[in-house]
Amino acid sequence: MRPRGRPLRLRARAFRTRYWRPGTDFCREVLRAVRGVARDGNFLVISEKAICTALGRLVDEARVRPGSLARLLARWVRWAWGYLLGPLCHLRPETLAKLRAYPLAEGAAHKQVALRHAGLLAALMWGSEGGIDASNLPYSYVALPLRPREAVELAEQLAERVRRELKVRVTVLIADSDRTYSLGRALHISPRPTAIKGIVGELGVLAYVLGNALRLRGRPTPVAASEPDLDAELALRVARLAERVMGHGAGRDVWEMAARFGVELTGVTWEMLASVEHRPVALVRPCPRR
Repeated sequence: MRPRGRPLRLRARAFRTRYWRPGTDFCREVLRAVRGVARDGNFLVISEKAICTALGRLVDEARVRPGSLARLLARWVRWAWGYLLGPLCHLRPETLAKLRAYPLAEGAAHKQVALRHAGLLAALMWGSEGGIDASNLPYSYVALPLRPREAVELAEQLAERVRRELKVRVTVLIADSDRTYSLGRALHISPRPTAIKGIVGELGVLAYVLGNALRLRGRPTPVAASEPDLDAELALRVARLAERVMGHGAGRDVWEMAARFGVELTGVTWEMLASVEHRPVALVRPCPRR
């Protein structure tokens, strides 16, 4: 599916659901949300983070014992990102201040998880290492991202359920807020893995530093689609528009989330998260140009 001529005009709508805790049947939640609204040709966009939480792909970092390299990487965040790479990547002053005070004990445990599940190139980043994410999760939990093949299978299965139960043919897109960086319409690079053809993924810190230092266009990462030949540029446009209407739940990162509830970084509870509006599902509809 490759756009030709003028880009498609797109319109998006997000759907509020209850917070998806581990064990939630997210497919049923999605079907309930879009029943009577989805139309043939729509893009059905689902938050990867919400899926991973529902599937229980969580690690409690309070139980993780960091090694020497992980402890070194926690200090690396304070000094390399706080004073060198952060300014090079044009990070905001408030973000730099947070990085310079990066918590060493909790940070070392987080880096140990990143090393174990995403590798060194990802662990060298200051956050969202390889798609590992702690936002919109309680206590010391982080969510592990879907592997590309798993994400494709989930997207295909959900598209089939929509076709079978709602009698509608949609393209399911699983998306993550981690940025993919684009140079024009031809080159797309991402720090994290993705199954979308045309996006070079798993570049870790290299893609992040290059994309931000050169101020390349950054958009949410489409992780996988039920349409195997979905054009990368179109997938990025759809993911960006969906993010705008879906929002960020309780916060973009653990600092923002903790500040919202007035607690320590690991003091957020399941009940706090359930009290916030969550919109993990969006429909993006191509519209005819006038």
